[in-house]
Amino acid sequence: MKFSFKGVVLALSICLPLSANAHRTWMLPSATVLSGNDPWVTVDAAVSNDLFFFEHFPLRLDGLVVTGPDGKFVQAANAATGKYRSTFDVHLEQAGTYKLALVNNALFASYKINGQQKRWRGNAESFAKEVPADAQDLKVTQSQGRIETFVTAGKPSKTALEIKGAGLELQPITHPNDLFVGDSASFRLLLDGKPAANVEVEVVPGGIRYRDKLLDTKVNTDADGKFSVKWASPGMYWIEATVTDQKTSIPQAGERRSSYVATLEVLPQ
Repeated sequence: MKFSFKGVVLALSICLPLSANAHRTWMLPSATVLSGNDPWVTVDAAVSNDLFFFEHFPLRLDGLVVTGPDGKFVQAANAATGKYRSTFDVHLEQAGTYKLALVNNALFASYKINGQQKRWRGNAESFAKEVPADAQDLKVTQSQGRIETFVTAGKPSKTALEIKGAGLELQPITHPNDLFVGDSASFRLLLDGKPAANVEVEVVPGGIRYRDKLLDTKVNTDADGKFSVKWASPGMYWIEATVTDQKTSIPQAGERRSSYVATLEVLPQ
């Protein structure tokens, strides 16, 4: 695979920890709770400094997976990528909850050839073909990332919320489309289907560009992977967690970085 600096920046942003002023990856639905006879939702996907504003890079839609209320794949419509954002539509033909996810599983390699630094990104199949066998100072990292949001047409349901058991995932205890200001919501963070204990979860309300402080909250999961968030104000929220370990599923990689990001809407009481 031909090296692309822009592509690597976007992919790394899915899997690396984020500081207060770092680029953040996200999806933003036009609505999270809908009613009516023929509901649609439009989703923006981007990488930005200010949450939910388009001013940096679009997110690629290669790994887009939409799961319907019956647990089956739903085809997105009108997918497009522009200068600062990607966008797609989902027709909510079934009543219930949909999970919209951008899933990333890739290899990153850095190495030297004749003293010259090289970087590469691709999958396990292309690694052997594209990374020279005589590469020096080779370092390979596996990245597993999920960026999610949830949308419900009519009455909330649970089937689409089921986990896949690979990488870092969120298992809602409180339904993600049943969040209200002043309430506390509970979730469980899982790594490869098992509780992810003592993992820091960052929660940031949207609208960063309109305030001087980030107003982020950081909580740690307990021994069962559980954590709770009390919503201080209504609006869109961004949740992020990252785990680094050596539990790679690809032999060439010496390290794995698993990340999870979600956009959740908190409604007024």
